[in-house]
Amino acid sequence: GKTRMIVEQIKVGFMDVFCYLVACSRTKEALFIDPAGNEEELVNYLKQEDLTLKYIVNTHGHADHTCGNKKVKALTGAKIVMHETDNRVFSTPEGYAMARQWGFEPSPPADETVEDGDKIVIGDVSLEVIHTPGHSPGGICLLSDGNLFTGDTLFVGGIGRTDLPGSSHEQFMKSIQERLMILPPETIVWPGHDYGAMVRSSIGYEKTTNPWLE
Repeated sequence: GKTRMIVEQIKVGFMDVFCYLVACSRTKEALFIDPAGNEEELVNYLKQEDLTLKYIVNTHGHADHTCGNKKVKALTGAKIVMHETDNRVFSTPEGYAMARQWGFEPSPPADETVEDGDKIVIGDVSLEVIHTPGHSPGGICLLSDGNLFTGDTLFVGGIGRTDLPGSSHEQFMKSIQERLMILPPETIVWPGHDYGAMVRSSIGYEKTTNPWLE
């Protein structure tokens, strides 16, 4: 039979960040996308479900998405994975200062970096890296089996900010139109924050209703 990809959406921290647990039901290998708060709870959940955490994947380098990396890595030994550009940009004194300014624990540098088209594999589950610069230079979305984890690129009814250092509105709209809107309309959108009327959406729905995409 078809292996079940497990997806759990968990709201963490004080900025309504959605962390995602993605796991392979056969091998019990798992990864977290943006485990940015409530770290002990996240790790306890793994134990409870008998899952082994292989990776901590960040959709981008902003501190509200990476602040849990250090603790989760310490508790599980999982490898931190992010796009090579954001790893470079945010693993700097400026990057650490920005994190602390926002009141967050900076992330250690990534153990592995990825770029567009790379695959992150846990058991029978494979996530394809789609580089979507604009909100941050190394922002990525992750696609697996009709599930798209969009980080701060695409929200339900919204898009990420482009007024931060390293952001570009023009590049951002290009990323969204050329990389995400071409995906099948039934593709499920799992956003990086709980900012919308619903906790998830689809490419087709966003294409027709998201005011930023008209």
